[in-house]
Amino acid sequence: MSDVVIFAVIFLGFFVLRAIAATIVFYFLLPDSDRCPMCDEPTLRVKEPAWNLLLPWFRTSWCYRCGWEGLLRPGVVAGAANTNSQAGQLPLSSKKSS
Repeated sequence: MSDVVIFAVIFLGFFVLRAIAATIVFYFLLPDSDRCPMCDEPTLRVKEPAWNLLLPWFRTSWCYRCGWEGLLRPGVVAGAANTNSQAGQLPLSSKKSS
């Protein structure tokens, strides 16, 4: 084999292995629930044909509260966010103006 072919195969192999390693590392860094990593609100699943075909083990999501969009690991589906006021505190929308 030519040295150029051997170099090209090794270079391409390292490139592919690096992409696989990065995907595995980022997979475990992503949260495994449907909560937004920015504001902890439940996110909505978004249909992205390219991402869903290329990386089917990720969940494409969008947060309606802060506008974050990205990939999450499929996991526990969280319920609605806790909007109850704490003991002794009024919600922001019902505070009386003085």
